[in-house]
Amino acid sequence: MKGLHFSGAPAPEAARLLTATPARFTAAAQEAMERARGAAARLEALPQGATAEQALSLWDEATASLGDASAQASVARNAHPDRAMRSAAEECEQALDALATALSLDRAIYDVLLRADQAAGPLPLDAASRHYLTRTLRDFRRGGVDRDEPSRARIQALSEELVRIGQEFSRNIREDVRHVRVAPAELAGLPEDYRRAHPPGADGLVRISTDTPDYVPFITYSESRPAREALWRVYRQRAHPKNLEVLGRLLSCRHQLAGLLGHRSWAAHVTEDKMIGSAEAAQAFIEKIAEAAANRAARDQAALVAERDAALARGDEAFGGVADAGPLKPWDAELLKERVRRRTHGFDAQSVRPWFEFGRVQEGLLGLTSRLFGIDYRKIEDAPVWHPQVTCFDVFEAGERVGRFYLDLHPREGKYKHAAQFTLASGKAGARLPEAALICNFPGPVTASGGPALLEHSEVVTFFHEFGHLLHHLLGGRARWAGLSGVRTEWDFVEAPSQLLEEWCWDPDVLATFARHHSTGEALPAELARKLRAAAEFGKGLGVRQQMFYAALSLALHDRDPDGLDTTALTAALQGRYTPFQYVPGTYFQESFGHLEGYSAIYYTYMWSLVIAKDLLTGFGGDLLAEGPARRYRRAILEPGGSRPAAALVKEFLGRETDFRAWQRWIDG
Repeated sequence: MKGLHFSGAPAPEAARLLTATPARFTAAAQEAMERARGAAARLEALPQGATAEQALSLWDEATASLGDASAQASVARNAHPDRAMRSAAEECEQALDALATALSLDRAIYDVLLRADQAAGPLPLDAASRHYLTRTLRDFRRGGVDRDEPSRARIQALSEELVRIGQEFSRNIREDVRHVRVAPAELAGLPEDYRRAHPPGADGLVRISTDTPDYVPFITYSESRPAREALWRVYRQRAHPKNLEVLGRLLSCRHQLAGLLGHRSWAAHVTEDKMIGSAEAAQAFIEKIAEAAANRAARDQAALVAERDAALARGDEAFGGVADAGPLKPWDAELLKERVRRRTHGFDAQSVRPWFEFGRVQEGLLGLTSRLFGIDYRKIEDAPVWHPQVTCFDVFEAGERVGRFYLDLHPREGKYKHAAQFTLASGKAGARLPEAALICNFPGPVTASGGPALLEHSEVVTFFHEFGHLLHHLLGGRARWAGLSGVRTEWDFVEAPSQLLEEWCWDPDVLATFARHHSTGEALPAELARKLRAAAEFGKGLGVRQQMFYAALSLALHDRDPDGLDTTALTAALQGRYTPFQYVPGTYFQESFGHLEGYSAIYYTYMWSLVIAKDLLTGFGGDLLAEGPARRYRRAILEPGGSRPAAALVKEFLGRETDFRAWQRWIDG
C-alpha cells in the first residue's frame, strides 16, 4: 500500500482503542470530550460577523468527536471479550452521551448557529450545508434548547438516565444465554453437520443454547415437539424477570422526556422528524400493511393447519397427538413451513446448506459487491482487533483507500446476540476515513467438530442485509461534513439499502457466482436456486403480519402514559391481533425485544424501508449483475449519505416519487 493517495485523511485506526486497557480507553473518551468542549467554546466565542460555515464547522467538529468516541464505546460494550472493558465502555458511553445532550441544550451555541444562519441567507451555503444547518437547528429545538433553565436541567437528567436504562436493558439480554438439554434422539431431523457439532456431554445429553446458530436450525428442523417447545419457551424467557422492571423504567423515562419536549407521548416525539411524520401516520401504515397481507397470511395459515392435521392423521409425533389439532402452536410453525415447502415445491431447506459454507459466502459477498460498486477489498492481517476471530479489510477505489471495516461474525460469551452494523468512525472528506464493524452471530468459521460451517439461507440473507448497511456507511463516508456522513439520513430510510441488497441472495445468476458445494465445488444448480426462491414465497403473508406485530408493539408501548401499563398483557393482545399464534403464558417476548433500546417506537421502519427497497429494485431492470444500474444506485442513493432528504435521493434514482406498487406486487405474487 506504500505510495497510495489517501485524500489527505490519516490511516484508519479507530479500532486500536479497543485493544487498549480499560484505563486507556476511558482516558481516550475523556480526551474526546475535551476536544468537543474546546470546539464548542470556540463556537460560542465566534464574533457577530462569523459565517454560517465557520459556525457549522465547529459544531461538526464537536459532535463528530463525541459521536465517534461513543460509537467506539458501543462496539466495545457489545463485542469486547473482556468484561472489565465492556463495563468501562458502558460508563464512557454514558459520559459521552451526557455531554452530547448538554451541548444540544446549550442556548448560547444555538444562538450562535441561529445568528449565523440568519445572517447567511439562502445563498452563501451550498445545498448540503444548508440542509445540515437547517436540520441541526431543528434538532436543537426538538431537543428542548428553547425551554426554560429548570426544564433543560430536567431534560438533561432524564436523557442521561435513559442511556443508563437502555444499556441495562440490552446488557440483560446479551448476558442471559439459556439452554435446554435434550437426548441425542431429539436431534432427529437436523442436518448432519449440526448433529456432528452437538455431541452429547458427560451426562449423555446434548446442550442446545438460545444463541442464533443453535436456536434457528433446531426450531426449524427438530422433529421432537417437546424439545422444540422447551427451547422456544426459554428463548422467550431471556432477560426475565430483570427486564420487566427495566422496561417499565425505560418507558416511564421516555414518556416524561416527551412531555418536557412538548409531546403527548414518546411515539409522537420520535416519529416527528422521520419520513412518516407522526405516530398516527405510523399506526395507519402498520394497519395498511397488515390489511394488505391479510389474505396471503390467511392462505399461509390454512396451509400450515392442513399440513399439521394431515401429519396428526398419519400418527406423526412431530406435532403431538390428535388432541393437539387445535390452534397452531408457535414452536410448530417453522417445521410446518418446511414441510409445506417440501411438499408443494419439492424443496428441502437443508438441501442447500452444503452450498453455503461460511467462508465461500463471505468471499462471494465481497467479490460481488466489489464488482458491482467498483471497489476493492484488501485484508489487513496486522490490523488491531479486539478478538482473534475479528478480521479487517480496507476498501480501495482506483488505488485510493476510502474506508475500513471489521468483521466480527461468530458468537461468544458476553457478545451482542443479533446482527448489526456498528460505526467506528464517521468519514469526512480530507479529514477522516469511515470505519465500521459488522457484529453478527453466524456458525463457524469451522464447527466444534472441525467440519465446515454451513449457513442457513436465512443467515446468508442476514449477512447481505448487514453488509448493505456497511456499504452505505463506507460509500457515503466522503461527505464534507461528518454530520452528513454515511447512514445519517432519516431513520425510516436507513433500512432500505440493506433490504435492497438482500434481493441479490435470491437471484439464481447471482447465487451461481459464489454458492458452491463445500466438498465438490459444484455451483448451486439453477433449478435448486429457483426452488429456493419459489419455496421462500410461502409464508411471507404470515411473516409480514409478524413484523407488524413487532411494529405495533414498539409503537403501542410508547404511545401512552406507561404508569400502570401491563406490558405482558399488551404484548399478548397485539400478538393475538396480528398473528395466528396466541400468547403463551410464562413467556415475555417484550423483555428480550432488543430493538426497544435503539429503535424505541419506530420498528415500523423496517417495513417502511422494505416498501422503498422493493421500489428501488425496479430501477435495476431485472439484471442484478449489471454494473451500470449498481453504479447509478451508488451515486444516487449511497454516496450522498444524509446530504439530502431521502425522498429526494429515491426520486433521483427512480426518476419519480416512490410508491406502493412494487411492494403490493410482491405480497400478492
